[in-house]
Amino acid sequence: MSDRVHAIETRLRQTLRPEAMEVHDESAAHAGHAGAASGGGHFAVTIVAAAFSGQDAVARHRMIYEALADMRQEIHALSIRALAPDEL
Repeated sequence: MSDRVHAIETRLRQTLRPEAMEVHDESAAHAGHAGAASGGGHFAVTIVAAAFSGQDAVARHRMIYEALADMRQEIHALSIRALAPDEL
């Protein structure tokens, strides 16, 4: 596991207390991409958390972006699949 993946997982666990979560570093698939030149990586997150219950997709994404706000330089792109436990 890369340091960035570990950092993303740690921040999301601390703030959202997920029941399940997977974080994948997809940066290698984007090598040479203009956005990757800044050093920011491409990541995909699937997360299941009670905090998402009753929230629409925009609110869920905002919660994730807020949790990762201090990593903006390290994350160029983030694919998010955020679910409440009853949506599995």
